[in-house]
Amino acid sequence: MSAARFPLGSCVATPGAIQALTEEGGDWRFNAAVYLARHQDGDWGDVPPEDARENELSVCEGFRVISSYATSGAKPGVRFWIITEANRSSTCILLPEEY
Repeated sequence: MSAARFPLGSCVATPGAIQALTEEGGDWRFNAAVYLARHQDGDWGDVPPEDARENELSVCEGFRVISSYATSGAKPGVRFWIITEANRSSTCILLPEEY
């Protein structure tokens, strides 16, 4: 088990993200918790190498952190983002088109 690299603050999800996580199967809150743990542990998902490097800097310097994942359940491939604000007050799960 890895340690959390930064605090998430208050966690929220947009309607589209909730629908995507629900369609993945099971309770959307459980699915969200799995992805939030990956994000918080430094598994940035499907981001380009330059964005992964930026996230590493952001964790150290207190900037905004962004991860990108795709669902893998009943409706695979729905892309969503997890964004933790620079001040670590909040984290949002959202679809790119909801940004």
